[in-house]
Amino acid sequence: MEIVIAFLIRLILVLLFLPFSAADKIVNFSGAVSQASELAPSRGLAKLLIFTGLTVEIVMSLGVLTGFFDKAAALILALYCMATAVLWKRFWATGDFAFTGPSRGRELMWDFWKNFALAGGFLLITFGTTARTVDAFFADPLGSTHPYSITETAP
Repeated sequence: MEIVIAFLIRLILVLLFLPFSAADKIVNFSGAVSQASELAPSRGLAKLLIFTGLTVEIVMSLGVLTGFFDKAAALILALYCMATAVLWKRFWATGDFAFTGPSRGRELMWDFWKNFALAGGFLLITFGTTARTVDAFFADPLGSTHPYSITETAP
């Protein structure tokens, strides 16, 4: 039962990326490139950004799910969440931020903070929840947490 719970927690954490966001980038590639073009100076760079995002979403999500280099994969996903929040959830730039009534800025603000909250979940995998586990990351940043082991292992 412990293994199932550990897997489901990790699945919930990556579900946004794998399969949903990754599938959306594939199915709606031109729309994704158009969105990336808002910040990229060329269409070629926008395509590269989408391919990079797609790779991060698939490969790093699989790392978190399988436990294979999961600390590094979770760190990359956390940084990805924060970068996409800052680059594409710019609620401060909409010019219509309001606490009542229609407001694109307010909608983006919630998306911005949701990205950071998700990053926090990934950082818990990366660094753990105690000073001892934070130290363990720096001792072996490419190590795995062995999430499906039911015997006690060193962090």
